[in-house]
Amino acid sequence: MNGILCPQCESKLDQGILTKADVDASIKLVKLSQKIPQIDKFTLNSCRQSHGDYILYLGNQDMMTIRQSRELYRILQGEFDGKIWLVHQDSDDKKLIEDVFFPIKILGINKVWAPGGLQKTKVIVSGRKTPRFPIDVDKVVAITHDLRKIDLVVEFERK
Repeated sequence: MNGILCPQCESKLDQGILTKADVDASIKLVKLSQKIPQIDKFTLNSCRQSHGDYILYLGNQDMMTIRQSRELYRILQGEFDGKIWLVHQDSDDKKLIEDVFFPIKILGINKVWAPGGLQKTKVIVSGRKTPRFPIDVDKVVAITHDLRKIDLVVEFERK
């Protein structure tokens, strides 16, 4: 509540169990929870920083609450320097990909073997890529590689 870690949390930070991003995100959520009581019920399991953006690992109900309220999402986004990406806490690779592409509809996710034994994950999204496409696909590719070492290949339904 006061922005100072207890000795137990300080020890976890020193051991690498908690990251600076975990601490920063927690402090921001606590400050916001004083103004917005909904946020007080959230459970932040982890926070990772990737390419200047924040990936928040939240519980299923917390994500639904944020996704149903564009105003709440904007308020949360305003607290962070980079873009926030919401991910389910216990997500497998497929769920992680679906989460970072939200609200874009994914038509298919397949594993593809490339020459040389390389494995890539091909994602087909609905629509076509335009300058107004709501998600930075290059950032999604970078974030999924950074978080899980997934080599994404993104294709659009229409050219």
